[in-house]
Amino acid sequence: MDAETKPIIRVENLTATYDDTVILDDVSFEVNRGEVLVILGGSGCGKSTLLKHIIGLLEPDSGRILIDGDDIVTAHGPKRDEILARIGVTFQTGALFGSMTLLENVRLGLEEFTNLSADAADLVAAMKLDLVGLRGYENHMPAELSGGMRKRAAIARALVLDPEILFLDEPSAGLDPITSAELDQLIVNLARGLKMTFVIVTHELPSVFAVADRVIMLEKQVKKIVATGTPQELSANTDNQWVRRFFHRQAATKEKS
Repeated sequence: MDAETKPIIRVENLTATYDDTVILDDVSFEVNRGEVLVILGGSGCGKSTLLKHIIGLLEPDSGRILIDGDDIVTAHGPKRDEILARIGVTFQTGALFGSMTLLENVRLGLEEFTNLSADAADLVAAMKLDLVGLRGYENHMPAELSGGMRKRAAIARALVLDPEILFLDEPSAGLDPITSAELDQLIVNLARGLKMTFVIVTHELPSVFAVADRVIMLEKQVKKIVATGTPQELSANTDNQWVRRFFHRQAATKEKS
């Protein structure tokens, strides 16, 4: 299997607990190079927990997480840094530094991990802001921007080291429908234009249909993946009652005694 067809992420038999409570139980899946994979599920099902394990913020109780063939769980020192350099991450809040301009926020990674001159770092950071539609806002402070613009700036910062994989945690959270749709289009454009792999955590169904090549669905009660497929395939799923209710926004019904 060559590099173009080998999965860029492989999660094998991942089990994760929190305070002795099992959150994810023996979860396995792959992410293909260049695809947009959405991790979907209801509140508390372990979506963000799974993402944090894949990017190395949490260590699983058991299992392996391979990033382009390298196990991020067992890697240490320079090898772990090498793996982390292949990924970019944005969190739900954007996590921009409020005391810095957008340009300063975006170039942080360049200052930390490259030997670029200040002028070169500014140029690269400005190019990334342009890529997400924020040309002309380089000297603005985060507080001066709308929520959607801050999300775009966070994506620009995640892109600054040219990662192979971009992880987005609830990118549409707190956005109005129009701004959310614009952000969805940006994600699609970046994925296609840069040929990047995206892993996105969300529970926003319109965004799922707009961006996802494939979806894995987690379910809180079983702590596992209960469905995998395109959004269209899962929407038409008639075998799993929970998947059907989720995609068609149907409340759970109680049986009469």
